[in-house]
Amino acid sequence: MNKSLSEHNRLMPALTLASALALALVAGTAMAATSAGEQTKANEASAQPVSDSWITTKVKADLLVTEETKGLDINVTTTNGVVTLSGKLDSHAQVEKAVAVARSIKGVKSVDATTLTVKPRA
Repeated sequence: MNKSLSEHNRLMPALTLASALALALVAGTAMAATSAGEQTKANEASAQPVSDSWITTKVKADLLVTEETKGLDINVTTTNGVVTLSGKLDSHAQVEKAVAVARSIKGVKSVDATTLTVKPRA
């Protein structure tokens, strides 16, 4: 009897650890599913209109990382979802790219680039 009790006492920590790991795995899976569901709800909620300041920030950030427009002095303002780009660029291709970048941003209703011009060549 002592031998089986001793064996039981030796196996108990391993069984406890295995049970705890199984419980943690089940709980973690349930939490991940809940988090994924909550993230989906958060993404759905983000379908709401974005603010003008967010649009301006996003346009500026995207212009900075776009190869054809990074480093250029382009002013960006947004009013009621209408983005206005202004500045003097080196080429029509840069103007077109800047307009395309601005149009691609969520929440942009239109882009006014009438004051985004090409520098005269010297």
